[in-house]
Amino acid sequence: MMMSSSQRHAYGYGDALYWDARYLADGSASFDWYQRYSALRPFVRKYVPVSARVLMVGCGNAVLSEDMVKDGYIDIMNIDISSIVIDMMRTKYVHIPQLRYMQMDVRDMSFFDDESFDCVFDKGTLDSLMCGMDAQLSASQMLEEVNRLLRPGGIYMLITYGDPSVRIPHLNQPGCNWKIILYIIPRPGFQSPGGDSRPRSIMEPVPLTESGQLPAGFVLEDPDSHYIYLAIFPNCCC
Repeated sequence: MMMSSSQRHAYGYGDALYWDARYLADGSASFDWYQRYSALRPFVRKYVPVSARVLMVGCGNAVLSEDMVKDGYIDIMNIDISSIVIDMMRTKYVHIPQLRYMQMDVRDMSFFDDESFDCVFDKGTLDSLMCGMDAQLSASQMLEEVNRLLRPGGIYMLITYGDPSVRIPHLNQPGCNWKIILYIIPRPGFQSPGGDSRPRSIMEPVPLTESGQLPAGFVLEDPDSHYIYLAIFPNCCC
């Protein structure tokens, strides 16, 4: 069952009421934004140890965290602004102790102490805030909190449709001294005109200019590609 048009536009994407209505309409169905874990696994395993304490922001009803546990990850805290979906997921995964669920707004995660996590995983949550009311302020508040929660050497893994021109300025906001590594992967099912869906290795980092932008003349294999930003928290403040 889908939400009506009036329901979709009644609330903003940063509003719990919007997501509560959406998840009530969706029922028990699961949905993974952008990419499934099978496509993201090479990046996750390369940068995130299975022993890492992971924070999954905007977890929704996706099976990403479940798939990570099946792959050996042992500590994943899942948060979402919707109490409806958190109750659903807590019930669904009550038998999996590696998964925990809490209702929380990513713009205020003061429940957690500083430097609580080795990895903050974001698949579409920043994008959602960027489509809502007070987008710039909401994004800034969220990233300040992510920065606060990461341990030295920790990673913020952002999967987004936003290219560097619209995401790097946020990742480089004052106070966030992250080293940024960028990967680009085609949308699921994409086939290149030549018939080979992946002529370029997806595990090759994409070079960025000094200002954090794609090089002049860089051509996307898939115009609707997804961007994976690895924002690495410095090991020290020196």
